[in-house]
Amino acid sequence: MPTPRSVEAEVFAVGADGAIALLGGYSPSSGRFHFPLGEVCPYTGTDDVEPVELSQRATLWGWTAVTSAPPGYTGTVPYGFGVVELVHEQLRIVTRLTEADPEQLAFGDSMRLVADVIARDDDGSEIVTWAFTPVADSIRASGTPS
Repeated sequence: MPTPRSVEAEVFAVGADGAIALLGGYSPSSGRFHFPLGEVCPYTGTDDVEPVELSQRATLWGWTAVTSAPPGYTGTVPYGFGVVELVHEQLRIVTRLTEADPEQLAFGDSMRLVADVIARDDDGSEIVTWAFTPVADSIRASGTPS
């Protein structure tokens, strides 16, 4: 089977095994991370940015469901969309979520980075984007698994 292909190679990388990594930056002058990777620090404007692979674990901050396909999008709807905070970097990013039902999510849910198939090439290669999915062992205040 062909290797999955990233829909946006400058933003994230997909390995031959399907593993995924967000490509961000770290600026020693600000001591902060940013995403996506940029040549200058968005906080200080300095050009001391070091490319880094960002955390694969996150906490859910906000979410909704996309129920109508955006222009040019040929994948399935509905799909989840939200904001997560990367655990190590304490950086909030806007992201696709694998859970499309908002009722199944709660503030503070543990999430992990995954490749999410949105289409296939003519040769059958999966075209993937990054997304976050609930961690199976995440327990909400209500006591139910997320």
